[in-house]
Amino acid sequence: MSVCNSGSGDGMGEEPIRVPITDVFDLHSVPARDVKEVVREYLAEAHRLGLTALRIIHGRGIGVRREIVRAVLAQTPFVISFSDAPLEAGGWGATVVTLAAQSAEPPEA
Repeated sequence: MSVCNSGSGDGMGEEPIRVPITDVFDLHSVPARDVKEVVREYLAEAHRLGLTALRIIHGRGIGVRREIVRAVLAQTPFVISFSDAPLEAGGWGATVVTLAAQSAEPPEA
């Protein structure tokens, strides 16, 4: 997955930042204005790779990132469920997500 580096915001010299896709995604380094787009891209790529159990770390703070993440999850058709992570995995500072398994390609006739 690649996301745009926010840079100075003038659109000049911005290069994508490559982010490895694993089952855990920490949003602490993502500017709040980019969270929605980045989470959408992460979910699409995680689903494409066949991941079904994810943990998105958004932090506790005042809940802005958490609400953005949950709004995206609620609008994503291949998200089966999401909830607060267990306490040992971040509690309400992280969200665990279950994605639908990718459907297998039908056999060719």
